[in-house]
This record gives sequence, C-alpha cells and structure tokens, in this order.
Amino acid sequence: MYGENASPNTESPPSVPAPGALLADTSRGDRVGEFRGVAGPYWSLRPVGGGREWEVEPRYVRPALLMEQLRARTARLNARSRGEVL
Repeated sequence: MYGENASPNTESPPSVPAPGALLADTSRGDRVGEFRGVAGPYWSLRPVGGGREWEVEPRYVRPALLMEQLRARTARLNARSRGEVL
C-alpha cells in the first residue's frame, strides 16, 4: 500500500509566539531576534536593536534564554545611546 512504510509526523508544530517575543535562531548561531509574524511556512525575526528582518523555519527557533534577552536589550540601549537610528 501507498505510504505503508512512512512514519507519521507525530511532532506538532510549535505554537506561534506573541509579536515582540524574543527568540533564538539556532540555525544562525543562536542569533536573538524579535518575533514579527508568520510569512508562509517561515517565521519573521528582526534584530532587537533594529535592522533587516530574516526568515527562519519554526523548528530552528527556541525561546531566548534570560542571558540572551539581557544581551540583546543591552545592545539596543547602547546603540540608542550612540545616536544610532533604530
């Protein structure tokens, strides 16, 4: 029969986080980004300090650790104090 040897996909897709949630992209060396929304099968993330959005598959995303969140927010505040446009 068709698909007889195929294993069913028992892994449920991760739930979509709230906009603005800080997430780590494990496919890019745990780069931290702010969740912006869903774009087809991908999630859009944006650097916390501003910058260009990137897309990532949800399976490569995890909630950012507290230390990663602190580092990202500190970088944003430092950029703002230098007068950079965010």
